[in-house]
Amino acid sequence: MPSDSDPSSSAPPFQGRTIALVGLMGAGKSTVGRRLADKLGRNFYDSDHEIEKAAGLSISDIFSLHGEADFRRGEKQVIRRLLELPPHVLATGGGAYLDPETRQVLRERAITVWLNADLETLWRRVQKRDTRPLLQRADAKDHLAHLVLEREPFYSQADLVVHSKDGPHTHTVNAILKALQTWKSE
Repeated sequence: MPSDSDPSSSAPPFQGRTIALVGLMGAGKSTVGRRLADKLGRNFYDSDHEIEKAAGLSISDIFSLHGEADFRRGEKQVIRRLLELPPHVLATGGGAYLDPETRQVLRERAITVWLNADLETLWRRVQKRDTRPLLQRADAKDHLAHLVLEREPFYSQADLVVHSKDGPHTHTVNAILKALQTWKSE
């Protein structure tokens, strides 16, 4: 019987790893992540949703009542806890991968996939919901553009990069699956 390290094994190289989607709000991490998990027969977790469950508050309420720093501490704990679970698909919050400790634990315990979307695509998508605390401001699109530039150096450290474009989500899911076939553990 072939082992996971046996090149003749038919198991995909990512079989024993969680797949963590990183990227800006509006990149499609949650929507694509759910479909990817279905396709792989895995559980799906959204770190923002898990934070809300743990805190008993919405992300917006956590930001307004406790501040971003407190939110980030909780986010770090929730992501660590989720990475202890059997391999699954994980959608991380847009700022999670900026934290060096979170980035390191994700790199150690998961395959990180940056869903990279251009500013116009992100802007169209984020306007569909008004629950994004970092965009509760008059210059929201300019701020989003700033976040794109500021966060790109961090997201670019992900194991894989997949472009998230408008169109059927199955295109992005298939692009992730194709990229995962190229992933090699270090």
